[in-house]
Amino acid sequence: MGESRAVGDVGVDAGGVVTAARAAAPAAVVATYVIETSLPLERAAEVLAGEQSTGTFVRVARESDDLRARFAAQVERIQEIPLTGASPLPGAVGDPAARRRALLRLRFPLDNFGASLPNLLAAVAGNLFEIKELAAIKLIDLELPKEFAQRYPGPAFGVAGTRRLMGRPDGAMVGTIVKPSIGLSPEDLGALVAELASAGVDFIKDDELQGNGPSAPLAERVRAVMPVLERHADRTGVKPMYAFNITDDIDRLEANHDLVVDAGGTCVMVCINLVGLAGLDYIRRRARVPIHGHRTMFGAISRSEQVGFSFRAWQKLVRLCGADHLHTNGISNKFYESDAEVLDSIAAVREPLLGLTPTVPVLSSGQWGGLAHATYAAVGTTDLLVLAGGGIHGHPDGSPAGVASMRDAWESAARGESPADALAGSDALRRATETFGPVRA
Repeated sequence: MGESRAVGDVGVDAGGVVTAARAAAPAAVVATYVIETSLPLERAAEVLAGEQSTGTFVRVARESDDLRARFAAQVERIQEIPLTGASPLPGAVGDPAARRRALLRLRFPLDNFGASLPNLLAAVAGNLFEIKELAAIKLIDLELPKEFAQRYPGPAFGVAGTRRLMGRPDGAMVGTIVKPSIGLSPEDLGALVAELASAGVDFIKDDELQGNGPSAPLAERVRAVMPVLERHADRTGVKPMYAFNITDDIDRLEANHDLVVDAGGTCVMVCINLVGLAGLDYIRRRARVPIHGHRTMFGAISRSEQVGFSFRAWQKLVRLCGADHLHTNGISNKFYESDAEVLDSIAAVREPLLGLTPTVPVLSSGQWGGLAHATYAAVGTTDLLVLAGGGIHGHPDGSPAGVASMRDAWESAARGESPADALAGSDALRRATETFGPVRA
């Protein structure tokens, strides 16, 4: 790095990294982006910083030096990185031959928006995605000051509270998704839940497609499921956790939550992107049970490397708003993310954040027992909720055998056994390989 300078005094170190060292400064949010532009990188950074704080396309009379010193976003670091060859965003301007790519850190004064996540997003993720001088712009990380944890409570239950409520003090938490996703009558749903509970599943959830539709309304699902779980708890002393999908208009979230909890339910599911961060925070402040945070529609803001949010940045906002469980995807999944991206997402959710209660990473998408050893070797923990839909319900011997295959595999992995040991010790896992393929080492 170059020599230390005051904020706004930009320099270039020996490695070609443009930096702006800072003295003691007021509270701020630091946002890290990947940008691509045909402008000089320093000029592109200034355009972005100005558009998202005090500036507009032309200097105006009341944008004084004093005002800029207090409220303007500051360019903290620019590091050029290789181009990927991806197509530029629609409407991007400039000479393609001059295009360059960089990591950019911008410092936004907290005074601009306060400890308010909706208003923070206006600064770090507002009009910047529309700036025509940028051929790529993706928010990849956020550093948040303590003021956000003072306003937002984070998870109320997290890992420890979830384990306590589901009666699973250690080991991987094994769960499933109701399949078929939609179409089961409440009566058929009750029968499926009875089968899964008897098989020893820890967790069951509605699919995100199952909301409060006329064919299986939330109230009828609650009436069908909760007596089954209560009878199982009376027999065994353990009540599996069922996450009812309460996603709805914000003014109905509390009533949906209360319907579940008043019937003895121990978890509610919220589709985060469908109710927004403010909706998630709204129900967190009223919830009496863990909130299962589903990330449906996340691909719309993350899949492109040229625009949107990374999971690493997004999950911090979600955890602040109170998600006790958060979907990260799983390895060998059926969606677009690579194993490396999935493992980074799991690691991100497990990293400490402003002293908040730890959120449970939720592994899903194409999961089955044969992925347990590879997953455990990569993450080194069983503080995970591992969901298998088809991997349980599609087992050749039925859902109970699917649950057994998952449990056997994860217990074997946690004991440090090899996949061969697991197969030798579990008929259910061995039979699963006939449908899902070989165990992944």
